[in-house]
Amino acid sequence: MLHDPAQLDLMFQALADPTRRQMVERLSRGPASVSQLAEPLAMSLSAVVQHLNVLEASGLVRTEKLGRVRTCQIEPKALGAAEHWINERRLAWERRLDRLGDFLAETKDET
Repeated sequence: MLHDPAQLDLMFQALADPTRRQMVERLSRGPASVSQLAEPLAMSLSAVVQHLNVLEASGLVRTEKLGRVRTCQIEPKALGAAEHWINERRLAWERRLDRLGDFLAETKDET
């Protein structure tokens, strides 16, 4: 999943929605049923399930149905993939800015 651009696109698309980010935030504290996830949200259970389907398709959340209860939990590896992608970009920019700082320091000494 780490090097799959399509999967990364799905993750960031899923996280672009504030409701889904709220659900991920709740699940970061531990597993929850669909009903528990729906409690603080001002939407139907059906809408909550649609959001969960997006999160599940992105790989950020996995669900398991036991009897009539569907339990959701975060998928840490998926979050790690997104974090890795972001860190690679951050490190590249830090290196560029460091080189720029070095260049500016050298040219300041020359003038």
